[in-house]
Amino acid sequence: MNPSPRTRTVIGCSLLAMTALGAGLTACGTDGNPLSAEPFDAADQISVNTPTGGGEKADPDKPLEITTEDGDGRITDVTAVDAAGRRVTGELSSDGTRWHSTSVLAADARYTVRVSTEDEDGAPGRRVVAFDTGKPVGRDLNVVFGPESGAYGVGQPVTAQLSRPVRDRTERAVVERGLHVDSEPAVPGAWYWVDDKELHYRPENYWPAHATIRVHSTLDGVRIGDRLRGTAARPLALAIGDRVIAVTDAAAHRMTVYKNDTEIQQMPVTTGKPGFETRNGVKVVLAKQYFVRMRGTTIGISEDSDDSYDLPVYYATRVTWSGEYVHAAPWSVDSQGSENVSHGCTGMSTENAEWFYDHIHEGDVVKVVNSNGDPMEPFGNGYGDWNVPWSVWRKGTALTPPPPPQDPSRLTPTAI
Repeated sequence: MNPSPRTRTVIGCSLLAMTALGAGLTACGTDGNPLSAEPFDAADQISVNTPTGGGEKADPDKPLEITTEDGDGRITDVTAVDAAGRRVTGELSSDGTRWHSTSVLAADARYTVRVSTEDEDGAPGRRVVAFDTGKPVGRDLNVVFGPESGAYGVGQPVTAQLSRPVRDRTERAVVERGLHVDSEPAVPGAWYWVDDKELHYRPENYWPAHATIRVHSTLDGVRIGDRLRGTAARPLALAIGDRVIAVTDAAAHRMTVYKNDTEIQQMPVTTGKPGFETRNGVKVVLAKQYFVRMRGTTIGISEDSDDSYDLPVYYATRVTWSGEYVHAAPWSVDSQGSENVSHGCTGMSTENAEWFYDHIHEGDVVKVVNSNGDPMEPFGNGYGDWNVPWSVWRKGTALTPPPPPQDPSRLTPTAI
């Protein structure tokens, strides 16, 4: 009976080793060690729980499993990669008899698996198998990254809008692992779940000036939850410009503009009067409009009110969706630098507004301090992301353990 390929390898090494003793020749490798021979074919040593031929496809919802046959030798290493370069993570049992995947397989994908083994004598074996996974089953989860690719300031967050709500924390973790944000120079950052369908990403501090940010998804075909799978997403590239930060001191009625931490302009302004105070905190430039017609009715002021207005406004830089701008206000020049008389916007002379308009860009930072207004909303009214402390922001990711529950007894105020 012919020996198996693995048996032939061992016998051949033994014979060559005997020859080497008599003739001074090197056998089975450059060091004369029988174990340095080329790996034998481990096809008879292991089994894989996926179909590898005949047109049948593997169920992507089932974990990949590799085992040794009847305890024959042990598995030493496994690598599994799909055609897109996505690796499958896994765990190997302590005795080396079983390896199983710990990350989900992608649907409708081609995988190549390389398995390294040892037999009972320590001789190395190897097997390479390939298999296909089946088509996705169930609903799609689409991801749209924002903003549009282009040039932005250091305050621009990255957003991810989902087509379906994801509420389960485990499923959220799968989504996050598939959403990648890479920056050059590299800075650590984190996703924050604004709600079940929207995530924002930012670093601890503003992006470095002149950074390049690339965003992409690897969720295509990946099982996220029961009958829910990811789809391909359009990648995103952001080019960050200079570090431009405008700080408005509402109490001093002045705006100071910094570029790369150097003051480049200071100008008198007016902000929101009592009852219409400008929001405190960090805002991010959303858009610039040379002309905007502003009406009091858009912010809830009745046309019959003494505060009603309907004005043509020029050099308007938008910082909230609810209608807060930095803009030219020639009608209030006499008050600029001395009192706050606007309905919440930051007003300045036409000349100063034109300068600001020319030097500010989408994604730049506009910060208001010393106003009696409410804090800027973190989400929903523009980009107030930077008003969330980093320690709180990090709790908004599904990839870290949730904070421990608070002791209700410690929440009760004590008498002073």
